[in-house]
Amino acid sequence: MTPAQSTTAPGDGPARTLRLILGDQLNAAHSWYRQRDPDTLYLIAELRQETDYTRHHVQKVCAFFAAMRAFAAALEQAGHRVLHLTLDATADCADLPALLRQCLERYHCRHFEYQRPDEYRLAQQLAALARDLEVTSACCDSEHFLLPFEELGDYVKPAKSVRMEGFYRKLRRRFRYLMDGEEPVGGRWNYDSENRESLSAQDIQALPEPLLFSNPVGDILERLAAHGVETFGRPEAQLPWPVTREQARQLLRFFCETCLPHFGTFQDAMTAQSPHAWSLYHSRLSFALNAKLLSPREVLDAAVARWQTPDTGVGISQVEGFVRQILGWREYVRAMYWINMPDYAARNALDAQRALPAWFWTGETRMNCLRQAIGQSLQYAYAHHIQRLMITGNFALLAGIDPDAVDAWYLGVYIDAIEWVELPNTRGMALFADGGWIASKPYAASGNYVNRMSDYCRDCHYAVRGKTQADACPLNSLYWHFIDRHAARLAGNQRMALPLKNWQRQAADERERILRRAEDVLASIEVL
Repeated sequence: MTPAQSTTAPGDGPARTLRLILGDQLNAAHSWYRQRDPDTLYLIAELRQETDYTRHHVQKVCAFFAAMRAFAAALEQAGHRVLHLTLDATADCADLPALLRQCLERYHCRHFEYQRPDEYRLAQQLAALARDLEVTSACCDSEHFLLPFEELGDYVKPAKSVRMEGFYRKLRRRFRYLMDGEEPVGGRWNYDSENRESLSAQDIQALPEPLLFSNPVGDILERLAAHGVETFGRPEAQLPWPVTREQARQLLRFFCETCLPHFGTFQDAMTAQSPHAWSLYHSRLSFALNAKLLSPREVLDAAVARWQTPDTGVGISQVEGFVRQILGWREYVRAMYWINMPDYAARNALDAQRALPAWFWTGETRMNCLRQAIGQSLQYAYAHHIQRLMITGNFALLAGIDPDAVDAWYLGVYIDAIEWVELPNTRGMALFADGGWIASKPYAASGNYVNRMSDYCRDCHYAVRGKTQADACPLNSLYWHFIDRHAARLAGNQRMALPLKNWQRQAADERERILRRAEDVLASIEVL
């Protein structure tokens, strides 16, 4: 590890304090940076530990590495002492603790500091290291989330069902977003019923062109290849995602001005009929938020300010839908993750054991909804929440795919996927593997839902209205197969009473034909 192998070289002089900055801790507003101290050395490092703990989409790795590089340069320009190490410099380090020990020794540091990681595995790793170090150490807050870490247990309890709606209302009152005294502005807490529109042909024509960036990452791609880092997905030498705070702020402004007026209305919609189908009216701010280039408070404030500005076309249903995603869902899944780890990562309440089909890595399936959602994910390292929940997640739920395999896919494929946010969304919301701690029911759906919310079924090999014939939509028979095999468990769930009753009302011979078709689908799952 030599200065020539790092992007920014701090010199060989000693430093009293070593401060670690992880790749998702790029918060320029952190109190660490209020004063410049030549005796404090900031370390930002590319590590095989982080490229290899799961198989990642190549754009995800490039985005984090490019954002880390830009953040290191910005810190140095602000007068801080920074050591930014690439894979060339860290290739011989077995893991993060090994690198930290090297740096502490090389720079004769007497004190080590780090921000609390958002991932359980890193928190455990750094806490264990800190206990074993001969120098003093301290862990501080990342100063990012609205709800303090120490208060998470006041809002959720381990192994208990906690509904996001109640959590969300508490945070609305506490942080005073969209409130009129103690009541919600407009008299309603949410506008879900108004935010479930599909896209007409005219709506599709009006979709905005997304704001994209051109961040050169050719050197990063070369470095990944040189070190044999295994990735997947479509590489982009000019990365379209924001990797600096200024770019993230540009994207936030674009969202508020261009997308927010229609965000809520079409937040659940899907289409394959536009080159902008992948972006629609979604903010695409999740990577910038999860890397901490933006704070949730500034994002919320910008959206609310736009709503409060006259003649912008932003209604209460639009802004509330967005506030719910940031203030509600994002804070909620973080709380559920931390209060329930490490047990949460092993939950498999439905005993799902089936292997993930190989076409999840290629998108090569005749089911058009899956082909569209997976193909988009492989191309952009992105899909919006309904594509994740009700297309890929729904199929994995109905087919009984092993949650470990589904977790690994979601964690690797999406540019914004960090375990604290991925795990509860995948294992809890999509797969119901936690048994209902997050979702009040399994979010299982047949082809009818896909047909209602998208135009995917129009060009599909399979017939969306079929159940038992050879070309019937696989989701239809799989839906009833799921209901049948989990009937005993679902019997006590009020929200599943109607589907269960509908299944039991069907004639015995029809149920047999549907189940036989589902078994055929599962037997041929690799070639659907």
